[in-house]
Amino acid sequence: MVSRRSLLRGAGGLAAALPLSAGPAGTKAVGAAHEAAGAAVAATVSAARGPLDDARVITPELTPTHLLVSAPAEVRLRTAEGWQPWRPATGCPAGPDQPPAAARLLVGATGTVEYQVRRPDGAPVEVTELNTVAGPVRAAAAPVAPVLPLPHAAGCDWRPRYLSRAAWGADESYRYNPDGTLDTPPAFYGVQTLTVHHSGEDNPEPDPIAHIRGIYYNQAVAMDWGDIGYQLLIDADGRVYEGTYSDEDRIPVFGPQRGPDGHPLMVNGAHVGGFNAGNIGICVLGNYMLAPPSSASMRSLTVVLALLAASTGLDPLGTTHYVNPVSGAIATIATIAGHQDWHTANPAAGSTLCPGDQLYARLPDLRRRAAALVHTLRS
Repeated sequence: MVSRRSLLRGAGGLAAALPLSAGPAGTKAVGAAHEAAGAAVAATVSAARGPLDDARVITPELTPTHLLVSAPAEVRLRTAEGWQPWRPATGCPAGPDQPPAAARLLVGATGTVEYQVRRPDGAPVEVTELNTVAGPVRAAAAPVAPVLPLPHAAGCDWRPRYLSRAAWGADESYRYNPDGTLDTPPAFYGVQTLTVHHSGEDNPEPDPIAHIRGIYYNQAVAMDWGDIGYQLLIDADGRVYEGTYSDEDRIPVFGPQRGPDGHPLMVNGAHVGGFNAGNIGICVLGNYMLAPPSSASMRSLTVVLALLAASTGLDPLGTTHYVNPVSGAIATIATIAGHQDWHTANPAAGSTLCPGDQLYARLPDLRRRAAALVHTLRS
C-alpha cells in the first residue's frame, strides 16, 4: 500500500528532475524578498536517496539546501572549501502525542557538492535531499503582517516582525491526504503551559525562511505529523513565524472560539511527545548547547511569552499542574518551561537537552521579564 507520504515524496522527486526555476543570487535575498512582499514563493523539491549502507561518496541529484537523514546518523559534507568533518545530525526531538514514526533529522547542506552519511552501528541510513528555495515558483496567499498579531497589545511598545504561513511559503498541500481530507485536522484546547525549544541543528540553512520550510517538510511529510509541530518559531534577527495552522484569520496559535474561562483556545501541535494538548511550543532556530542565543531572538521570545501569557491568563512565574485533556497524562511543571523540563516532570515525555544549555540558562530571566511585561499589559 502506498502512503500519502510516499506519494508526496514521489511528487517531490519528480519535481526535482525538472528544470529548476532561476533562483536569486543568494538565499538571504529569498528571505528579504518574502519579508518585503510575501508574493511568489518557491516550492520545496525532494529526491529520496536511501537507504545507504556505507559511507560512500554521494553526488546530490539536485542542489540541496538540506538533507533529511534517519536518526541516529553522522554526516560529512563537501563544499567549495573542501570536506567538512564528520558530525552527528542533531535536532529537537519534538513529536505528537501518539508514538512517532522513526525520527528524521534536518541537516543544512547549502553549497554541498558531495556528501557521506553513516550510522554508528553500521546500519543503513535513509536520505532525502531537499531544496526549499529553487523549486517551481507559486503564489502565496497573503502579504507579511508588519508586527506579531497577538491579542493584548496595549502597553506593549515594541512588537516583533511577523511572517504568516503564506509569507514564509508553507505548502498547505502537506496537510492533506491524496483524497483531499485533512491528515491531522486542527484540534483546540485551553492553554495550560508554554514550552521553549531550540531547533537544535548544528548547521542550519542560513536563510531562516528556507530552514523553516525544511522543518515543515520534515515534520509534516517525512515524519507524517500532518503539519509543523511548533505553534511559533523565532529566528536570530527576532522575526516571529506562524507555525501550526490554526484557522483562516490572521491571528496565529489561537482558533476562533474561547473556552469556558473566556480565554482563547490554542491549536494542538506536536512538540512534546505525550504532552501537547494545552501546551504552546515556541522554537528558536539554532543550536544553543554551546553558542548563546542572539539578543534579538531573546527580546522577541520575551514579548511572545508575555503576549501569550496575557492572552490566556497564565502567570509567567507560576507552576502548572498539567493534565493532558486527551490522554490524562500529568506533570507538575513551570508554566514557562524548557522542553527538557517535561522529562524531569514525567519521564514519559522522553529525555532531551532541548532548548540547549545556553538558552535553558536564560529561562529564569525570561520568566521575570515576561512577568513584568504581563503586569504592564494588564495594568
